[in-house]
Amino acid sequence: MKKIEAVIREERLDAVKKALEGHGIHGMTVTEVSGRGQQKGISLQWRVGEYRVDFLPKLKVEVVCHDDDCNVVVESIMKAGKTGRIGDGKVFVLPVEAAYRIRTGETGEAVI
Repeated sequence: MKKIEAVIREERLDAVKKALEGHGIHGMTVTEVSGRGQQKGISLQWRVGEYRVDFLPKLKVEVVCHDDDCNVVVESIMKAGKTGRIGDGKVFVLPVEAAYRIRTGETGEAVI
């Protein structure tokens, strides 16, 4: 099993969700997060002048999937989350050593 963590733009969530659903991937967790990349935030112009926003709002999408589905999930997120501009986000793939369904006590890949 793999856990895919993707930090994406908020406005790309619907596209990412539809892309994953198109491949039969329905389970996911979405969390509001904030962060910054190598550009260290952005500068914005307002009436009083220029100001800096250090941390930008993003969404973190977490999907746990079978090893065989990992590439499909990553490619779907990459394609649907891309705008081509700085700040599109990142995707991380992590190994999952164990999984448990609290309600039934099931373990392993049956939990996904």
